[in-house]
Amino acid sequence: MSGPTSNPTTGQAILKVHGLSKYFPITKGLMKKVTGHVRAVDDVNLYVNAGETLSIVGESGSGKTTLGRCIVRALEPTCGQVELQIGDQWIDLTALKGEGLRAVRRHFHMIFQDPYSSLNPRMTVFDIIKEPLVYNGLAHGDEVRRIVLETLKRVGLEERHLYRYPHAFSGGQRQRIGIARSLVCNPKLIVCDEPVSALDVSIQAQILNLLKELQHDLNLSYLFIAHDLAVVEHISNRAAVMYVGKIVELAKSDEVFSSPRHPYTEALLSSVLLPDPNHKAQRMVLQGEIANPAHPPSGCSFHPRCRYATEKCKLEVPQWREISPEHFVACHHAAELQLKSMI
Repeated sequence: MSGPTSNPTTGQAILKVHGLSKYFPITKGLMKKVTGHVRAVDDVNLYVNAGETLSIVGESGSGKTTLGRCIVRALEPTCGQVELQIGDQWIDLTALKGEGLRAVRRHFHMIFQDPYSSLNPRMTVFDIIKEPLVYNGLAHGDEVRRIVLETLKRVGLEERHLYRYPHAFSGGQRQRIGIARSLVCNPKLIVCDEPVSALDVSIQAQILNLLKELQHDLNLSYLFIAHDLAVVEHISNRAAVMYVGKIVELAKSDEVFSSPRHPYTEALLSSVLLPDPNHKAQRMVLQGEIANPAHPPSGCSFHPRCRYATEKCKLEVPQWREISPEHFVACHHAAELQLKSMI
């Protein structure tokens, strides 16, 4: 198992992911014979509570974006379930197709990483934001313009921006347009795929604060994908650390930063630069590259790069366990290791 399936304390989850996997086939020859699979997402279980932000962190290639796209059905999962609470019902998104899937799409949206390529350059801001409304049949006539304008103002833009094209805006403004497009249908869940990584540092803080403000006002739930742990610390309620398609640690974000229990989390935290001139960074440089998801190592996938690895780590896959209340980890030696925190 690669994560908990529900919140044992509050029971307020609105999203539950069970055993979600995405394997991409490896083919060879003219006949495209399948010779193996790339396990981009491998048996992931998690939940997101109403009004909270769960961040997914890890190196490039760890499967974060693939996980997010499988959850919103931008990619078809190989197996597993994605359940979203809509009203009083739990709907399995992976079981829906065609009109059934279209009918529930308005309840979840995705904010993409690149604000330059995620907006259609041939459409005005008005057309971009109204498209989900029209697609889902949620508004007609003058009501469409009213909702679009109201949403645009909510993200910090004005009426004069309605009929301009994306090229007329800065990166931060374009991302605000992308956020408005995701908000216009009043969704329950938004998957944010590194929404600030392509922006200047000065603009990143503005977008993050906007997301937090919108969450507070609209009771939004975020699945926030990132590789920048400083961003994760700022916006998250809980954080899940992902490595080679699996979640290896999941806890409240302050616990992840103050008391990491997995060596991979420790290494990620050591790379964060703190705004303290008296702080001496002791960065842990991981040897080698992230493991190949087509041919992952035996035992623990992280053991070839882990300074604490033992023979057991090479032979046995670590079990997912709750090492302290709501703090889950997949490491044989999590109980005895004294790992360095960022704080």
